[in-house]
Amino acid sequence: MKQLEKILIPTDLSEHSRRAMVYGCWLATEQKASLVMLHIANEFHAWEFYSDDLSFVQLDGKWPVDRVLAKASLDLSRFLEPSIASLKKCTHVSKRVILGSVPQQIAAVAEEEKADLVIMSPRRHAGLRHWLFGSVTDQVTRLSPCPVLSIAEPLPSKSWRGRLGQEVFKWSRAGSPGIKKTSWIAKLRSNTGV
Repeated sequence: MKQLEKILIPTDLSEHSRRAMVYGCWLATEQKASLVMLHIANEFHAWEFYSDDLSFVQLDGKWPVDRVLAKASLDLSRFLEPSIASLKKCTHVSKRVILGSVPQQIAAVAEEEKADLVIMSPRRHAGLRHWLFGSVTDQVTRLSPCPVLSIAEPLPSKSWRGRLGQEVFKWSRAGSPGIKKTSWIAKLRSNTGV
């Protein structure tokens, strides 16, 4: 297996991306690889909708790009603060903030940085948007010049599965430990008095 030298972790500053960051820090420490934390600033933050006198709203007013990038860099630093201990274990950590389309910029930075691996943690979407456009992780996987590792959140267990009949009809499951094997007809008769 190829030794990893550089790992790229794009983040949208959510808890989903924190999971990818924690795994990436661990992997970078194990492989002695450098880590690049990437945040792509939202283009909508470049628009200014607030007016001091509140008498009108300027829709054509734009923040300067450097101000948007500075704010996004500050947001990324705040996001990384709770994980500073695990980041210090890595050999080299750098952060980048850019403006643009998310999937295209992640692929471009992966190519520019010569990343060996991109680690992402997708959200679980099941709506129409996902069916029509796919997720950002899907798009990055198609565009990326290197492998993309997707760290998905584990699904919650369905503790009620198989117990609905037990709860509603007071049936016992055959083969369950500690429960007598009785037929559901006998159980129904004993409950109804027939």
